[in-house]
Amino acid sequence: METLIGPFDQMITFEGLPMFGPIRDNQLDIIGQGGIITDQQRIVATGNFNRLRKRHKGKTEEIEGHYVLLPGMIDAHTHMCYAGTRVKDYALRVSGNTYQEILRKGGGIYETVNHTRMATIQELSGLTRQRIARHFNEGVTTMEIKSGYGLSVESELKMLEVISHLNKEMPADLIPTCLSAHVLPPEFNSTKSYLDSIVHDLLPIIQKKNLSNRIDIFIEENAFPPDESYQFLLNAKKMGFQVTIHADQFTPGGSEIAARLKAKSADHLEVIDERHIKMLIENNVVATVLPGASLGLGIPFAPARKILDAGGCLAIATDWNPGSAPMGDLLTQAALLSVYQKLAFAETIGGITFRAARALDLGDRGTLARGMIADFIAFPATDYRDILYHQGKLKPGIIWKNGKKKSKYNGS
Repeated sequence: METLIGPFDQMITFEGLPMFGPIRDNQLDIIGQGGIITDQQRIVATGNFNRLRKRHKGKTEEIEGHYVLLPGMIDAHTHMCYAGTRVKDYALRVSGNTYQEILRKGGGIYETVNHTRMATIQELSGLTRQRIARHFNEGVTTMEIKSGYGLSVESELKMLEVISHLNKEMPADLIPTCLSAHVLPPEFNSTKSYLDSIVHDLLPIIQKKNLSNRIDIFIEENAFPPDESYQFLLNAKKMGFQVTIHADQFTPGGSEIAARLKAKSADHLEVIDERHIKMLIENNVVATVLPGASLGLGIPFAPARKILDAGGCLAIATDWNPGSAPMGDLLTQAALLSVYQKLAFAETIGGITFRAARALDLGDRGTLARGMIADFIAFPATDYRDILYHQGKLKPGIIWKNGKKKSKYNGS
């Protein structure tokens, strides 16, 4: 049965906006006293609430109070499945040690690998469930989650199976990504031999169990070199996997591989230059920037404004992980990035809705339009500009997933 929901003081649909390049706020479709009709988990119609009500024959869900309605947020890059903490790393970094120095000494990612390998499926599920619940309660209705803290066939499968299981019970949609090529595990002494082992020993099992259709790799001096990464990803693409890349975080090289392979996205990009920005755009690669990593590491933000002005498709994600980006607050990070990179509301929220959906190859969400999945969030405000003005402190008051109003999820 169709359900009419509203009225909302303002409803921002994000319908009809360009996927690439800058977006000005005067391009936004803002519906005053808006309403939305849903049916079978999809959006049927949007418009003025009173006009919709005159022709609506189904159920009505009236909203009391003042609210601004947006599409549900999408976090296109997280590492939320892990055990342990990296508080020691944080203390070392603020004392002057670099991320790379800590990793070379056996800390960093390796510390999380040790904790995650030792965790039982039940322990890992409980920790990840709590993080998903918090993210959902803050308005993130779709979230990508990577493996990458197992670095062995057994432990990587454990992580992906935890994500798969939680995807069946949690209110949010979880998009699993295999990041077994995160760093070289201690059991191997050659990056090439380890990448070959992933292709031959791990990826066929992932396909057989249908645990993920996305492959990621960390291209960096401390992780995997560009030439070996290219061949690894090419092999994965031939097997039918989509590819995304941790690119240009500390040193260049990854974005060029992303462009050559026409990856779905190139993520991080803190040190990307204009030539490589152009390469991403020419190959329709989404540029996913991760302000949480810049905040956690104390390094400059990726050049989001340059990417947009050059004609790029910019997504914004948290990089939520225990080491470099422990905050995990998508709206706060996007709001702060918008200030420092001079991003309009449309560009900022677009980067965590419909453009983030493109980074995950999801064409069925991110806007409030007919036929789209009915994921939307209502903020207690009368003016959409309040949402970024409060820099993440204004959270959604009501969340709908697949057209159903959801209570706050406690993660238990």
